[in-house]
Amino acid sequence: MCGTPGRFLLNEQEVEIIGRTMAGVLRHFPKTYGLEMDDAGWIELKDFITALGIRNRRLRFVKPHHILGLVETDPKGRYEHRDGRLRATYGHSLNVALDLPTNDIPATLFFPTTEEECRVLLEAGLKPTDRSMVHLSATWGSAHEAGSVRSRSPVILEIDASAAIQSGIVIMKAGKTVLLAKEVPPEFLRRSEQVAEELGTST
Repeated sequence: MCGTPGRFLLNEQEVEIIGRTMAGVLRHFPKTYGLEMDDAGWIELKDFITALGIRNRRLRFVKPHHILGLVETDPKGRYEHRDGRLRATYGHSLNVALDLPTNDIPATLFFPTTEEECRVLLEAGLKPTDRSMVHLSATWGSAHEAGSVRSRSPVILEIDASAAIQSGIVIMKAGKTVLLAKEVPPEFLRRSEQVAEELGTST
């Protein structure tokens, strides 16, 4: 549960509903909730809370501290709060100009795919599909976890991030293990030789 004294702890169902709404509004459809998003993906926190209560009467009690609690405890670091505004740090289908950190990027990053798509990606590089940016993983384990949603045995690609950055590719830190790039050319990719027993490492 999440919150501070008052009512005003959120139960599991409320956390799920609010979290699902945050993900949808901040990544995909702010206008459906009557919200204005700026070029960097920010919306006003107070406006989000108002829209949430209009759409769901049961959530009219929600206050800023409830939303900030969800932001601060999100295990993947998917959201950011600053100066009374709220945004998602990755996962957008909308075109946003995210101003995320670009320092201290790991030398090697990872990307999950399938056996069928692996050769195509190694030849063509990584480009966005249903999202506005390519999502890269900081660790082999987190890439495998993400890839397991699509495949029981995902193939993991390694990205030479250091060389990519030196060539001018901008890579940004988003969530706790997620990094973003507009694209990654094929010369910086190779198939990882690590195997599933590596899952014991940090994700």
